[in-house]
Amino acid sequence: MNRWYEGPLAAFDTETTGVDVEQDRIVSAALIVQECAGGRVRTTRWLVNPGVPVPAGATEVHGLTDEHLQRHGRWPAPVVEEIARSLGEQQVAGRPVVVMNAPFDLTLLDRELRRHRASSLSRYLDNRPLTVLDPRVLDKHLDRYRKGRRTLTDLCAHYGIELEGAHDAAADALASLELVRAVGRRFASRLERLTPAELHTLQAVWHAAQARGLQAWFARQGTPEAVDPHWPLRPDLSAAA
Repeated sequence: MNRWYEGPLAAFDTETTGVDVEQDRIVSAALIVQECAGGRVRTTRWLVNPGVPVPAGATEVHGLTDEHLQRHGRWPAPVVEEIARSLGEQQVAGRPVVVMNAPFDLTLLDRELRRHRASSLSRYLDNRPLTVLDPRVLDKHLDRYRKGRRTLTDLCAHYGIELEGAHDAAADALASLELVRAVGRRFASRLERLTPAELHTLQAVWHAAQARGLQAWFARQGTPEAVDPHWPLRPDLSAAA
């Protein structure tokens, strides 16, 4: 049987100026491609001068300073186009793309394309969605009653994945890819008969259910925070206004 989690996968990750997908900017990104489990890894990296100051708190996370980005980073417009085209190449090749917490990275990329290219991620993909595998959504559904946080660091520790240089886009992308392979193996009896395309559809349903559960928990705590149920990309509400 062809097990998708042993076959070709790509993985994408970004480092940013913050956690607001509508306003924050990409400062670095990486795309990892591996044709089979244990195979050679091809890495493409991008470093971006975002054109806005990088908050000290963000620099503390990923180590990228304004001075470094101004000296070594490229302007955002050509970079975000290159990233979008590279993701489109994975779509054409039929490679699933692993994205940890996909609504963050993919939505932020989409907003950068709108900001700098007057376009969208969907247009660069010819309005055909990527096949996305999100280890956070998969783990939360498949092992829903396990206590504890589910950050990339936490999940790597739980599944025995080595994460060297956390908050480096390439390191995080590679760890996410290996994490999806580990999730696939651990839950093979539930996953091996599903195709990545079928899993993509299911993850949208699972994420929506997870968002409803979190929203209900916030309501019980009296927290006004809203949880977006969309996956793997949040809609652009400004375009609909």
